[in-house]
Amino acid sequence: MMDEFVPFGSRTYALVFLLLFVSRGMDILSTWVATPNMVLEGNPIAKKLGWRWGIPVSLGICFFFARWPLPAVVISTTSVLVAARNFQSAWLMRTMGEQAYRDWHIERIQETSATLYLFCLFGQTALTAGVGTAVVYFGNRERENPMLLALGLGIIAYALAVAFYTILGVWRLRHSALARERRIEITLLTTTPPANAARNPRLAEVCAVQDAQPQGK
Repeated sequence: MMDEFVPFGSRTYALVFLLLFVSRGMDILSTWVATPNMVLEGNPIAKKLGWRWGIPVSLGICFFFARWPLPAVVISTTSVLVAARNFQSAWLMRTMGEQAYRDWHIERIQETSATLYLFCLFGQTALTAGVGTAVVYFGNRERENPMLLALGLGIIAYALAVAFYTILGVWRLRHSALARERRIEITLLTTTPPANAARNPRLAEVCAVQDAQPQGK
């Protein structure tokens, strides 16, 4: 029954809708607690939508997938695990402030070797995906319990999402940090007087007079 559509407005539809509504609501709530201005949001699609469109889209997902219990349980499982992950560090993000936490996080990443970071990320996601795979394999060997299949797939989807969006987020943070450093270097080069002028007072005086002349002369 879980891999089939259920009638709109039926008791099963209402229960699945409630499941989706609560799980998606927890994901949204945890995101709001952690990053109310979406500065730290790792999903570029959610960040692009923002609160104005993100909440209606999530509500639309609830209405649509409530008719299809199997993917609904997968989405709900993934959403609950994402919300739990958000709540884990939400207090620190909210206390430090989004921009301050972002800068602090960038500094810690820059101090860590890429090999060590990726190894730890792989260990976290691989172990989580292993649990999901075990649930799928041992809980659905006779293909008589699609609920366990959906739960296992939801855990696997969560592990893949963490790996993908974490790598994407780290790449964007590093790219942003390098771009900021280049802007700072360019600013310093354009605002710092030439070294020869600093050593030669006469040359500095000539430069100052030339800079003071009106343009076009």
